[in-house]
Amino acid sequence: MLELTKDNFEKEVLNSSIPVVVDFWATWCMPCKMIAPIVEEVSNEYAGRCKVARLNIDDAMEIATRFGVMNIPTIIFFKGGSEFSRVIGVVSKDTIAGKINEAIA
Repeated sequence: MLELTKDNFEKEVLNSSIPVVVDFWATWCMPCKMIAPIVEEVSNEYAGRCKVARLNIDDAMEIATRFGVMNIPTIIFFKGGSEFSRVIGVVSKDTIAGKINEAIA
């Protein structure tokens, strides 16, 4: 899974030719730890069709603020450099996969 920073966010997400799933998280966030294995599974299953990445909000608060991330975990789905959809909180793998399938359709 790709680790995002303020230095590579634009290149990897906004300029990506394929859809990108960004998990906004923090090390101290228990729900973030709960959803991490699901995000990892999705990353492996959709490799090559969709990028799956994580952004630690403590290291890049300006990006989280830019996209209005108020609660974590927040997963934002990007397509063509723009937000396509988002989910907030711990959600099922099926929910995440459904959003990815919409984005790659």
